[in-house]
Amino acid sequence: MADETTQLYLEDFSKGQTFSSPPRTITEADVLGFAALTGDAHPLHYDDEYAKTTRFGRPIVHGLHLMALTALGAAPLASRLEASMIAFLEQEASFRKPVFKDDTLQPQFEVEGTEHKPGVEWGKLAIKIRLINQRDEIVVEGRHVYRILCKAPARKAKSK
Repeated sequence: MADETTQLYLEDFSKGQTFSSPPRTITEADVLGFAALTGDAHPLHYDDEYAKTTRFGRPIVHGLHLMALTALGAAPLASRLEASMIAFLEQEASFRKPVFKDDTLQPQFEVEGTEHKPGVEWGKLAIKIRLINQRDEIVVEGRHVYRILCKAPARKAKSK
């Protein structure tokens, strides 16, 4: 990919390209903010005494909270997609290991592939996502699919 400010379009991605976001440590404020945002009050995520009775022994971070950390819009790459990003179409995830408050997670992204139909000004970008903890363990992995514009010539060809 070109320099760090060049806008990217569907054709700029190829299978196997990787990029990441900076690591993020999950704080108590993050966990409570997620609870306030969603209204999720399950004690497994917020109550130390309750969580001690579970197989985890302490509160675990909510899976949807973790998925939010894999949003492409939250990655440094997002500024390079301002001109081309249309929509987030699909999401899937597998939760491999529990995540706890004070864990540090790094989102990683790998281009799985692109799909483009002739005569259409956009295509699909499939990205494999991973969250890696401070012990280099994969705690979440999954897949996102985005609708991304093609470069200008492909768009102009359609309008003729």
